[in-house]
Amino acid sequence: MIFCDCFRPGPFMRSRIFQAALAAAAFFLAPVMARADFAAETFTLDNGMQVVVLPDHRAPVVTHMVWYRTGSIDEPAGTSGIAHFLEHLMFKGTDEIPPGEFSKIVARNGGQDNAFTSFDYTAYFQRVARDRLELVMKMEADRMENLVLADEQVLPERDVILEERSSRIDNNPGSLLWEQMMAALYLNHPYGRSIIGWRHEMATLDREDALAFYARFYAPNNAILIVAGDITLEELRPLAEKYYGRIDARELPPRLMLADPPALLARRLTLTDPRAQQPSFTRLYVAPSYVTASGNDAYALEVLGQILGGASGRMNRILVEEQGIAASASAWYSGDGLYDRTIGFSIDPRPESSLEAGEAALDALIADFLANGPTEEEVTRAKTVIMADAIFAKDSQQNLARLYGVALTTGRTIEDVEAWPQRIGAVTLDDVRRVASAYLVPARSVTGYLVPGAVQ
Repeated sequence: MIFCDCFRPGPFMRSRIFQAALAAAAFFLAPVMARADFAAETFTLDNGMQVVVLPDHRAPVVTHMVWYRTGSIDEPAGTSGIAHFLEHLMFKGTDEIPPGEFSKIVARNGGQDNAFTSFDYTAYFQRVARDRLELVMKMEADRMENLVLADEQVLPERDVILEERSSRIDNNPGSLLWEQMMAALYLNHPYGRSIIGWRHEMATLDREDALAFYARFYAPNNAILIVAGDITLEELRPLAEKYYGRIDARELPPRLMLADPPALLARRLTLTDPRAQQPSFTRLYVAPSYVTASGNDAYALEVLGQILGGASGRMNRILVEEQGIAASASAWYSGDGLYDRTIGFSIDPRPESSLEAGEAALDALIADFLANGPTEEEVTRAKTVIMADAIFAKDSQQNLARLYGVALTTGRTIEDVEAWPQRIGAVTLDDVRRVASAYLVPARSVTGYLVPGAVQ
């Protein structure tokens, strides 16, 4: 099981890694183009569960995913990490499936399975041969309503997530800095809370906490079934009705969200840690998500991130190639979320340079961009690169399913996904210049330095 969104590009995800992974991860950053031979189809069960079918008949394989519209933002005070903890505990069994047998059954049938938790959603998936689809649908529907937990499974798994926090965050200086930067960036909003949880609260999580969260949010009318692969809507509908349609809908609590007040000043953090391998600089700005943005601001932010941080973007060209200040430099826009997200920048300075020089160079680059804007050539090239990356990403059946899941659990629609190419294509030079001026504002930012060395 994995959790995501804790590790957005930052001091521990450098530009060379980010650029290499962009095509594979483009479904996080921007929905893909619909193929001429591809059409998403959807229907809703009587209990309120949405079903999405993504036909792909190139191989007799399917990806089966169940997405819940709940994540770390829904955690009650004092129980940070319970969404991710429950994700682990969902593999502990039901009356029909003994503890720990779920993944073994999938594996014995030639499939793979996993799960992930983010701010706004939790998802479970299996990739299996077409003739094993009914099996995994039966199993997933079973644990949607019949999860059985005992302390002998819960308490050891709590040790597992505590160790996961140790390995992924506590023993990783870059991850520690990122976690602290997010907490500083969001003054009053749960996006500032660690998805995996704060250690002191994780250590107190118990069976009752898990079952309470399960009872509140794990219901068919709070879930989306997405099946991509060698199947049609007509073939899937009776299976969905047989296994998921019989589960009763439940009354769902409203999502109680706190609005952040306007930030009045820029914030700065420095983490000095002997475990850091090299110094790094990261800056995050609060920026609207695809859902919270006005007009086409989110699409323009996508293009802005590519112009500044792409492989042929300004940061790489100026800071790395021309000035020689940075060994690597990147920028990105994180737009998937129910609420405002981020646009960010990171720099690895060269040994003969410094964090201060890298920051000054980035500030100068941004100031020039705000004063003079992008060129038409930069806008055209950025849109072409984004679209190309997205086209490559769509070739993965699992990526396609994940793309729709992220969109639908964060307030977007199938129509939004399918209209994405036209909306990116419509972004103009003036749009990019406008969003840069609106959102690259110091008071909206947190700057982080990671410095190798002994703590003074």
